[in-house]
Amino acid sequence: MIVKSQNDIPASEITDPLIFKQRRRIIKAMLATTIAGVGTSAVADDKSIGTNLPKGDFSGELLTPSPANLIKNYTNYYEFAFNKEDSTTLAQSLRIDPWSVEISGEVEKPGTYALEDVLRQQTLKEHIYRFRCVEAWSMVIPWVGFSLRDLLKSVKPLSTARFVKFTSVYQPEAMPRQRANAMLDWPYVEGLRIDEAMHPLTLLAVGMYGDFLPKQNGAPLRLVVPWKYGFKSIKAIVKIELLKTPPTTSWNKFSPGEYGFYANVNPSVAHPRWSQYSERQLGSGFFTPRRRTELFNGYGEQVASLYTDMDLRHFY
Repeated sequence: MIVKSQNDIPASEITDPLIFKQRRRIIKAMLATTIAGVGTSAVADDKSIGTNLPKGDFSGELLTPSPANLIKNYTNYYEFAFNKEDSTTLAQSLRIDPWSVEISGEVEKPGTYALEDVLRQQTLKEHIYRFRCVEAWSMVIPWVGFSLRDLLKSVKPLSTARFVKFTSVYQPEAMPRQRANAMLDWPYVEGLRIDEAMHPLTLLAVGMYGDFLPKQNGAPLRLVVPWKYGFKSIKAIVKIELLKTPPTTSWNKFSPGEYGFYANVNPSVAHPRWSQYSERQLGSGFFTPRRRTELFNGYGEQVASLYTDMDLRHFY
């Protein structure tokens, strides 16, 4: 059950601090229960996965996950480092216990919610999704998570809610680039339209490869929106706000000509400095040809109706 509290009261003063330490136990128990309740999955022969969670992928095809060790050591996490590798080590200083999420704005039930309480009312599933970076490389990742829609429904959005704003954690003592105030304004902010947030493909992930979400990959809670470029999938979420108007998001504010608010994967709309027509598949062989990028990252059948009559070159 989610426990509602006043926004100005720290969650640690409301929930027994010992409960926060149980998060990994809760996730582990959920995973074990789910694994025990299903048969062998289509990807069970991949030794890097080691789980038979029920599928949540909507791609209509069998996707082979990228190597786990590669994905866990190749991340864009600019709060820690500007390269892909250093975040793996630097992120270990991030404090993720206790963890709570503040939900506010155009909702009937605003409050600060302990992550453990959120997880207790959710059903975790494995969702194997393509992941496409705006830098023109791609992965396939088996996320463990639950629908953002289910969480939003539990707090009862008002009819005036048109957008959802997400805010990442601010820990400058642990995050070197926040401390140096480098590049972006911190904390990191992203946003979706309410219908995008309520789409069944949109996840809140707490794990990957059948295990807990590593810190460098966005632990303990990150957004996953598979038809959009990866920078939309904000890591280490601490705040979710439902708004009447679109939020100002971090990369769009930094360079609106390069990083649009919608950020839908679209091979016809080039980045100002490179083409988006094709992508390099991480984990593939040296001679493997680049994959041709698909509109909406291959999820057009599920999400194209969200953008009917929109000029996707203008609303990029």
